[in-house]
Amino acid sequence: MALTKVGPKYQVTIPKEAREAVGLAVGDLVDATPTKDGVLLRPQAVIPKSALAALQQQATRSGTDKLSRREIAAEIAAVRQEKPQRSA
Repeated sequence: MALTKVGPKYQVTIPKEAREAVGLAVGDLVDATPTKDGVLLRPQAVIPKSALAALQQQATRSGTDKLSRREIAAEIAAVRQEKPQRSA
């Protein structure tokens, strides 16, 4: 067991062993759920809205409402690689 301290802004540092065990990286989101034993932190995957739109277009092009996991992963990866557009 590794102890960690709650900081002044209620922030905690997740010990290295725990981060590595679940594959957490800087900037990742976690869900904090209160339980009878404490707080459960679970990594969360976030899909950009633009990726959802791309998935809908892909489903429409394929003529089906279902896509394979591979197709979904490819569309999400493509959207994440796009550079954000800057406003003028």
